[in-house]
Amino acid sequence: MLDIRWIRENPQELVAALKKRPSYADTAQSTVEDLIAKDEARREHLTMLQARQERRNAASREIGNAMRDKDMARAEALKAEVAEIKAWIQEGEARERELDKALNDALAVLPNLPLPDVPVGADEHDNVEVRRFGDELIAARQPRMGNKPKEHFEIGERLGMMDFERAAKLSGSRFTVLSGQLARLERALAQFMLDLHTTEHGYREVQPPLLVRDDILYGTGQLPKFEEDLFFVQHGEGRLGLIPTAEVPLTNLVRDEITPHEKLPLRFTALTPCFRSEAGSAGRDTRGMLRQHQFDKVELVSITDQESSLAEHERMTECAETVLKRLELPFRTVALCTGDMGFGAQKTYDIEVWLPGQNTYREISSCSVCGDFQARRMNARYKDKDGKGNLFVHTLNGSGVAVGRALIAVMENYQDEDGSVTIPEALRPYMGGLTRIESE
Repeated sequence: MLDIRWIRENPQELVAALKKRPSYADTAQSTVEDLIAKDEARREHLTMLQARQERRNAASREIGNAMRDKDMARAEALKAEVAEIKAWIQEGEARERELDKALNDALAVLPNLPLPDVPVGADEHDNVEVRRFGDELIAARQPRMGNKPKEHFEIGERLGMMDFERAAKLSGSRFTVLSGQLARLERALAQFMLDLHTTEHGYREVQPPLLVRDDILYGTGQLPKFEEDLFFVQHGEGRLGLIPTAEVPLTNLVRDEITPHEKLPLRFTALTPCFRSEAGSAGRDTRGMLRQHQFDKVELVSITDQESSLAEHERMTECAETVLKRLELPFRTVALCTGDMGFGAQKTYDIEVWLPGQNTYREISSCSVCGDFQARRMNARYKDKDGKGNLFVHTLNGSGVAVGRALIAVMENYQDEDGSVTIPEALRPYMGGLTRIESE
């Protein structure tokens, strides 16, 4: 959430920043004017409410003075005035809550502002590549795959270890049943990632709840704007949401807390299932397991002070890239443009892994710095270096990486023309020394 005081003082800066996001290109000015109007209405009402409260207190004191002077007529008149003011204040406090809600509702759906170095663009075609890895690996592996490399679902079904028909029978579309050595390979990938991030990258492993309250989803920005993308279950008279990513519970660990400065940065990682009702554009990636309603992901979350977040963003992205380098999977890292960047992000790097079956790069990790956008929603703060004041933390999140997509990438990049899959060196200790997956 953006700071209303900053908006009040810098309305045209906000207009210019919003115009960089295509969905606000034509409405930025009116959106900001509406926010300012809501803020002014609220502040004017608060001024009147405060004045009435002050008059009520003064009149109450005057009643005592009139009683002591035995001026009963004045005392009765003052009592009537106080009763009238109390009734107005009661209605005024209800109106205050209405005005607060109107302003907060408008702020809650307003996206974060892109940093100055974020490319301005309309969609994914305007993203900017910043580096790539493994071009020589693509060329070296091509002869082994044959003239037409297969996609992961062709490989998996031929191995007899990836079943979409049975998954559809159990749950409908966009679910997968893995079995045998492919199921073990996915588990090995997750374990490898967790070990790497906890033993070499300094992240603390967490096993968070998979069901969370609405205010937790609000804290990281999923609610209210993206409610239709979530799964919910009934819980008593209310509901709980299934997490769309471990970013949600991990980031909220510091909710309503003041973290000592010396404990920052906090770095968390978790392997969890993720649940997303909206699994991509209609008709896109309908075959295979690229877009699923349920998938596993190793998440990375950092909580920093305000000075360190940009450096932490580079570090987090490098940690995610290391996963693919150790697996010897070709990838490229791109800076997302303003039209492709997420709701809560100030800046995002996407890491796209090479998939020879599709002959293209596809996203496998997204690493974002959010500034204090989420912290304001969570009321997450830290003591400044002098220990005198409290500041909002900065939050970052990234995939370290998506486990199912890593499985896809391994299957396609390590496929042989006979349909078997070679296991990357880094994963063999997790596979009991197995070097190859062949059809059962």
